Amino acid sequence: MGEETGGIAARKGDHLDIVLSPRLKGRQAETGFDAVRFEHVALPEVDLDAIDLGTRFLGRTLRAPILISSMTGGPERAGAINARLAEAADHLGLALAVGSQRIALEGRGAGGLDAGLRRRAPNAPILANIGAAQLVAGWGPDEARRAVAMIEADALIVHLNPLQEALQPGGDRRWSGILAAIEALVEAVEFPVVVKEVGAGISGRLARQLVDAGVAAIDVAGAGGTSWAAIEAERTSDPRARAAALLFSDWGIPTARAIRDVRVACPEAVVIGSGGVRNGLDAARAIRLGADLVGQAAAGLPAADRSSEAVVDHFTQVIEELRIACFCTGSADLAALRRAPLLPSGG
Repeated sequence: MGEETGGIAARKGDHLDIVLSPRLKGRQAETGFDAVRFEHVALPEVDLDAIDLGTRFLGRTLRAPILISSMTGGPERAGAINARLAEAADHLGLALAVGSQRIALEGRGAGGLDAGLRRRAPNAPILANIGAAQLVAGWGPDEARRAVAMIEADALIVHLNPLQEALQPGGDRRWSGILAAIEALVEAVEFPVVVKEVGAGISGRLARQLVDAGVAAIDVAGAGGTSWAAIEAERTSDPRARAAALLFSDWGIPTARAIRDVRVACPEAVVIGSGGVRNGLDAARAIRLGADLVGQAAAGLPAADRSSEAVVDHFTQVIEELRIACFCTGSADLAALRRAPLLPSGG
């Protein structure tokens, strides 16, 4: 299955350092969010503090429609980050998705991915995480159950990262049969399965296939956020590999387009809008385009690398910005925000 686990841990530590550095600036696609402009409501007829941002997800109540998306790294560093994210998610009433549990499942370091995570976030919906490529490399329901049980999760994410695997040394190159493997996994396990990309987006066409296969939710993770191609370009010393990675650094379906297309193709599905969500206004845009929840990872990573208090401060700001967007569109709740008028394109 590609690299040895020690190499995977080092690679994930590299990923954190690169995302936290300024080196990726300008090396990603546009999300499409800036083209989405709300019609301002000068007379909102709603009290700002009375706006209800609450929603339900995986049988639990959220105080705001935000998923703290998958962040990872080498086991020791990831342990501190996961603890901080869990504490913040529980404090603010948000959902939490962990990064890949491959290292932990292989017994080479938990990275905070154990029962302690649930103790830090007893009330938060928690999502476990494995890679889709592992489903055709020997993994199946047993590993999925272990991933969920390890952190007492409410659901399992299966992440899709074909571009990243194609570009990184030792990446998983066998992807034939994964849709059938996902369908078989969904049928075998007792918990919801969520499928997400890692930054290149999911099309409406694929989302329809996944929902028909029984997947409980789609996280579009569109282009415009962290570019894993650009990250791999930073990691390699091979000029040819770097050139190939840079060529694909803006590859993918822009997040705004992915959300809209998935919602149209799957009107009944739970849709998570992630990929370059910078702030609460982007979160409002994602919800207006059709997302039920909004995921954010990279924008919150600097805070997660510092302290739980910094994570709480960061997401408190995002929630307040989302509330202001609701207020200035006259939206008393998320259902109203989904109907808020938009200015014509170019308006």
